[in-house]
Amino acid sequence: MLIIISDLHLGDSTCGKSISSDAFYVFAERLDEMAMRASWRSDGSYRPIKEINILLLGDILDPLHSTLWLDTEENSPDYARPWTDQKKPAYAEKLKQITRAIFKQNAESLRVLQELKVEIPKRLTSQINWEEDKNLIEVETHIHYMIGNHDWYYGIPGEAFDEIRAEVVEALGLSQSNEPFPYFQEDNSLLAEKLAQYKVYAHHGDIHDQFNYNAEKGRIDSALGDVFTVEMLNRFPLEVERRIPELPLAVVENLHEISHVRPALATWLWVSSQIKHNNLPTSLQIKIKKLWESLGDDFLKLKVVREADKKFKFDNVDKLEIALHISKRASFKTINDLVLWIQEEIWGGEISYAKKALEEPAFLNKEALYIVYGHTHHHEVVPLNTTESRTHLDDQLYFNSGTWHTYFDLAIHKPHEQKFVPYQAISYLAFYKDDQRKGHHYETLSGIFS
Repeated sequence: MLIIISDLHLGDSTCGKSISSDAFYVFAERLDEMAMRASWRSDGSYRPIKEINILLLGDILDPLHSTLWLDTEENSPDYARPWTDQKKPAYAEKLKQITRAIFKQNAESLRVLQELKVEIPKRLTSQINWEEDKNLIEVETHIHYMIGNHDWYYGIPGEAFDEIRAEVVEALGLSQSNEPFPYFQEDNSLLAEKLAQYKVYAHHGDIHDQFNYNAEKGRIDSALGDVFTVEMLNRFPLEVERRIPELPLAVVENLHEISHVRPALATWLWVSSQIKHNNLPTSLQIKIKKLWESLGDDFLKLKVVREADKKFKFDNVDKLEIALHISKRASFKTINDLVLWIQEEIWGGEISYAKKALEEPAFLNKEALYIVYGHTHHHEVVPLNTTESRTHLDDQLYFNSGTWHTYFDLAIHKPHEQKFVPYQAISYLAFYKDDQRKGHHYETLSGIFS
């Protein structure tokens, strides 16, 4: 049995809270039942499966969403940001500091993974009341980690990063060494072999996101989205708290959840909604707007941003520049309209990567029946192709593994009114091989609670 999970975004709590440990306990309990059901075979017999592989498909730990990146100034010797020189000792030290803070804030959740033990009955004659059989056997369980755009740091080579990865391996109970964690399954032959047994081809999917993946530099480097996250999204709540002390505490606390807003370009709508729904006086509204504009100016002046601005090409920097500059000359309502327009017209309102799956060589040459991405946080299953004769061996599908995350999601009814609905989402995928699960080949599980 193969389980795929992505986008847990476990952080150090400086940029919003991670999903509660309850989600991990529920997952551990369900694994026992899933393993039992996978042990029922196509011929109706019960034979315990021998192995479970759990693939963590990127953005599991989230070092990017941390204000600890901001505790050094640009000209100081220990200055480090995701886009600075990875070879300088300060870089690895900062990553280690943030990683350990993540461990501390999510200790209970990570302990569930670290101590994961799947036990099922040795013999069964019925699927009903199966837990009454006390003669249990343990199913060998392996956890594998592939990186995404928020945790790509764990793919950086070097001794200092090996030491950090060793701590990650220990904290999550991983079945891999402290060598650079893979981005593509081809980067790890053992993992590629495991996934091939289930006809699965998987990677995080951020390679299709030009804002969060730098095609020229590859995955083991930062993208423009990293800079925007650290210098705008992470910094803004801190600066609000520091420069506008008269702001109500409830507003400040809500602004710290800015990293959980979806879609990401609705960030300003989230800020605007806090202003609107807390009936802030005009003087405070102006201060907040001017602070956002000031941070936008500083962001656009950053060397790393200017270097990303391509001459004679309308790129992501130009899009951000338009949005940030127009905000200076516009009312709140106009800015809100602009954000919605950019989301729909410039970035595109489509959040599915299903069509991108059609370009995967593993799909085209039919090495894989199932293409799996994460990244979008949008759990979905989309048929890609089949044949006229159609058997289950002909069906090719795209899966997105969704997320385990706290959301403040923009309501689609009258989005200009900036109404956000909070909830916690959980989703994961299961794949079966040979005659497991009575011949079924996949299933998806998801849930929402608040």
